[in-house]
Amino acid sequence: MEVVALLCVAVAVLTWGFLRVRDLAERMRSPEQAGLPGAGSRALLVIAHPDDEAMFFAPTVLGLARLEQRVFLLCFSTGNYYNQGEIRKKELLQSCDVLGIPPPNVTIIDNSEFPDDPGVQWDTEHVASTLLQHIKVNDINLVVTFDAEGVTGHNNHIALYKAVRALHSEGKLPKGCSVLTLQSVNVLRKYLYFLDLPWSLLSPQDVFFMLTSQEVARAKKAMSCHHSQLLWFRRLYIIFSRYMRINSLQFL
Repeated sequence: MEVVALLCVAVAVLTWGFLRVRDLAERMRSPEQAGLPGAGSRALLVIAHPDDEAMFFAPTVLGLARLEQRVFLLCFSTGNYYNQGEIRKKELLQSCDVLGIPPPNVTIIDNSEFPDDPGVQWDTEHVASTLLQHIKVNDINLVVTFDAEGVTGHNNHIALYKAVRALHSEGKLPKGCSVLTLQSVNVLRKYLYFLDLPWSLLSPQDVFFMLTSQEVARAKKAMSCHHSQLLWFRRLYIIFSRYMRINSLQFL
């Protein structure tokens, strides 16, 4: 009887997982089913440093392109913590090209008020006003950025969330402009992709992007453009991290 009970549980779990994957696949066949603006809409990815787009958001960028969204990118710093700002700007443009974001759609802010420094708190009001101006000028329908934990806990990442949260809660975003935030997960889930995938599929999220094997190769190629950042532990990150393969996001 115990064996039969275990088999029943296993079948139930597998069935639930299958239905969950099928439901996610159905929702992502069109942007409308996923709760996203329609095809041809303009999505803005807001990041803090060059390499954030590939290291954390590649599944979202490629997923939005798959849904025929026009993707823009706004990077709030040049990544000059180790005086490599000029190099990292070029690397970001190369990475964006691999991900399908053309140079005219990429804006990199080089402002001393937004330094690449985890020890500096960026001013929320200043970040918000800069972001809002960019949203209006480019007629953006969807903003994508970090959540309250910033994936890594980096203050610059969290500053972006605080700014977009303020714009959203104060009703300053243009009518019809939605906000998606990338879900942060614990260390085990972050670095053990194969163990995390079933958990992610069963967890609640508003939008879920999972890359094909060809798209994963493209994401890795984009990350490899950031030569200055490819230390040994980032090479391991590329191999094992969930963020190189899947993104779970929530609407504000």
